[in-house]
Amino acid sequence: MGFDADELATLVDGRWAHVRDRVREELAGIDLPPGDHLDTEDHRALTLEQLHQLAKSGIPALGFPPAYGGSGDTGGSVVSLEMLPGNLSLMVKAGVQWGLFGGAVVALGTERHHERYLRDIMNLELPGCFAMTETGHGSDVQHLRTTATYDPESQEFVVHTPHEAARKEYIGNAARDGRMAVVFAQLITRGESHGVHALVVPIRDESGNTLPGVTITDCGRKAGLNGVDNGRITFDHVRVPREALLNRYGDVAPDGTYSSPIASKGKRFFTMLGTLIRGRVSVAGTAGSATKLALEIALRYGDARRQFGRPGTDEEVVVLDYLVHQRKLLPALAKTFALHFAQEQLVSSLHDVPPGDERAQRELESRAAGLKAVATWHATSTIQTCREACGGAGYLAENQLAQLKADTDVFTTFEGDNTVLLQLVAKGLLTGYKDQFDDLGTLGMAKFLADQFVGSVIEKTATRSLVQRIIDGSGKDDVLDRGWQLTMFDDRERHVLDGLGRRLRKANRDNAFEVFNQAQDHVLRAARVHVDRQVLEAFVAAVERCRDRETAQLLGKLCDLYVLSTIEEDRGWFLEHERITPRRSKAITEAVNELCRQIRPHAVDLVAAFRMPRQWLTAPIATGAEAARQEAQRAHDRAHG
Repeated sequence: MGFDADELATLVDGRWAHVRDRVREELAGIDLPPGDHLDTEDHRALTLEQLHQLAKSGIPALGFPPAYGGSGDTGGSVVSLEMLPGNLSLMVKAGVQWGLFGGAVVALGTERHHERYLRDIMNLELPGCFAMTETGHGSDVQHLRTTATYDPESQEFVVHTPHEAARKEYIGNAARDGRMAVVFAQLITRGESHGVHALVVPIRDESGNTLPGVTITDCGRKAGLNGVDNGRITFDHVRVPREALLNRYGDVAPDGTYSSPIASKGKRFFTMLGTLIRGRVSVAGTAGSATKLALEIALRYGDARRQFGRPGTDEEVVVLDYLVHQRKLLPALAKTFALHFAQEQLVSSLHDVPPGDERAQRELESRAAGLKAVATWHATSTIQTCREACGGAGYLAENQLAQLKADTDVFTTFEGDNTVLLQLVAKGLLTGYKDQFDDLGTLGMAKFLADQFVGSVIEKTATRSLVQRIIDGSGKDDVLDRGWQLTMFDDRERHVLDGLGRRLRKANRDNAFEVFNQAQDHVLRAARVHVDRQVLEAFVAAVERCRDRETAQLLGKLCDLYVLSTIEEDRGWFLEHERITPRRSKAITEAVNELCRQIRPHAVDLVAAFRMPRQWLTAPIATGAEAARQEAQRAHDRAHG
């Protein structure tokens, strides 16, 4: 089977193909090598220098308002960060500067902040930090302990760290380069707390000296991302003017009167946080890009490396011809394609969500949380698999995989711990995105779920008849039926949700926490299978968009491999719940093996369709393999005229 590589590359580039092409073109003229071989200080200095080079390219301005020199292209700004997987310290530092720090000023500030700061943020004249996480509170942002108390006499806010647990922790750009921070703190005025708000707080002067009342310490060397200067910040009654409050969703008048367009404190908090999900979306996309780079290295090496001879011949076998090697890499490649198309849908939703559409915003937040969790876990697992697939060569620093492992490891816990994010997804599923649910505690949640799910059953619909027909069948081709595949994922999701609802019905005022705590494994499974279904639907939609018949067929096989390898991995559930028989389970394994065999000849060309900028592919085991592959093709062409 042949396929149109250009057609696939165009499909993969998607809606923001023009941004991807621009970044490829810009990066072709800028040398941005990673500095992982350097000591910490030199690595940080190099990363800052590279950040200035990136600023000059104009790419970081994509996501900023046109009124201040930007392009207003939120989706394009996320996609541009996805194109930096070969220098993840640079990607993270760029994300902190323009995505988190700049993004917070855009989303939470008003015209006075935009006019004063945005141009300097875009051109890197004002390097900044995003100071949310605290030593004692990471995921639980609503209960941060830093305070910002308004003093009406001086018309200033007093920003203070009341104890060590309130220290701002692991803040990017803080240890060395940042001059200002967006600080999240409990806003207090007239003796009343109005919840977490954000303020812009200077932390260094233009010469780099720490300002009075601000204490900054260095987090030190990390497992990876050592070009990023993470630090800890404490504030000792630091005064900033009233105008430092980023006041889109809450303001304080000169006399100390608080006002907000959103009356509910809980709703206001979640609205503010919802505007800041671009960083979470970017992490999911960059994790995907790092995974693609790792797979390209491993697949190119596997396509050239030979090991052991065929019986009766002197010819050694290419390791990618072994089924066990295909089993390591090709299902991971299929899932990477699936997540890529799901990420494209997510970025489009981020770009298009209408202001003020609360339902669309909640759906976006849920998708972002779920995809970030699944994509970063997939990156961690796949990069490790790629390292193992390359043997000792994969352990060498020059072959990139070890550094990709180290740099992406933290992705599973920053921009939201994955376990907490999946609980957020499950909450959204079970409430049907009810607005009033935001203010409910665990008991309220359990009672609401009881109302939602009492007596619910999975209906015996026509699709269930299809499932039963295929379960009763014997041919492995039946498992390639797309309708059956979609039904399997949908049925699993609905069954798990129903089971979770029944568990939580047991809650009452006295045992609500215990019931919910005991059901957390079920909560996480409900979220995971929901994301699986969304990812599959995105993949199916991409296959349907493909215009070239042979390319669509090959992409369809990748989709089949994603589905069946996912079912195979979770076969215990499908067997326990009688969705498949043991014979059907064996047929699925046979189909996975056959799909690997059929996809194997195209594996390198498939991963090349992502068209990662070439300066990121430096591993000798990949570049040397590609040279050998091209020479073999030339020899073949000469031999056949």
